[in-house]
Amino acid sequence: MTTSRVLSIALQDTDQPPLRPLPIDAAELLHDVDAPPRLVAHLRAVHDVAGQLLEWIVGRNLDLGINAEAVLFGAATHDIGKSLHPAELSAPGAQHEEAGRALLMAQGVDSVMARFAATHAAWTAQEAGMEDLLVSLADKIWKNKRVPELEDLVVAGLVVASGRSVWEEFLDLDSVLTRIGDQADERLAFQMSHPADGSGR
Repeated sequence: MTTSRVLSIALQDTDQPPLRPLPIDAAELLHDVDAPPRLVAHLRAVHDVAGQLLEWIVGRNLDLGINAEAVLFGAATHDIGKSLHPAELSAPGAQHEEAGRALLMAQGVDSVMARFAATHAAWTAQEAGMEDLLVSLADKIWKNKRVPELEDLVVAGLVVASGRSVWEEFLDLDSVLTRIGDQADERLAFQMSHPADGSGR
């Protein structure tokens, strides 16, 4: 049996840029829904950035009460609804959000893990916790897009966990986001090297 295009994009080693592979369960879900190749590449880029953010948090010994596995799965599947709304791969649109949550749940994913498909663009919602904020942040920083309102919410959570000042946490977060953002061109090139249409099988 040959490896599908989806699984190849999701799991094989990359060097330009080096991106961690997607979780195998997320990769298999993307295969099962026949996700477009460019979508899989996008999810891999965002997942890698989420991993970098988590490593930074762990390195600071901050207890934010987050489930790292949930954040990584959320980053790896947040746009899966674009498999059903492929026009939103290249144009703005929000239909993929609730569609993605429903699709994941139809595939047997628990609602807690499926929620990121709907919450990744709703970081101001009352129920958005730090896990949701980190997935939203990764979905912006992968292409070096800075969203002050979102970053302020993350800073507020960091302040509660660290006991440091808002200014100190802002400077530290800004530093790590700048470093991650500096590789945005390589991630964008990786995504654009895969077609937006066509079967992932």
